[in-house]
Amino acid sequence: MTAVYWNHHDMNGWDWFAASVGTVLFWALLITVAVLLYRALIRAPQQPHTHSSASPEQLLAERYARGEIDEEEYRRRLSVLRSDGIGLTKP
Repeated sequence: MTAVYWNHHDMNGWDWFAASVGTVLFWALLITVAVLLYRALIRAPQQPHTHSSASPEQLLAERYARGEIDEEEYRRRLSVLRSDGIGLTKP
């Protein structure tokens, strides 16, 4: 009685190719994980966002320049900032 093995103890060309590709992918994955882990551990902690000494009008102008608000909203908020504050508080 003889034992039957799926590959008959030999590897053909496709077996070598699959083993080679698998090994390359394994090492690429291992190196990628190591690099990402290294970068995550070495990265300096982010400084909390501190308010600058810029005026509210300058901050509003920066938001408008970045496209966060449109011209209508910019003008409306600018007029509120430049007004004397009447009607801004809730009763």
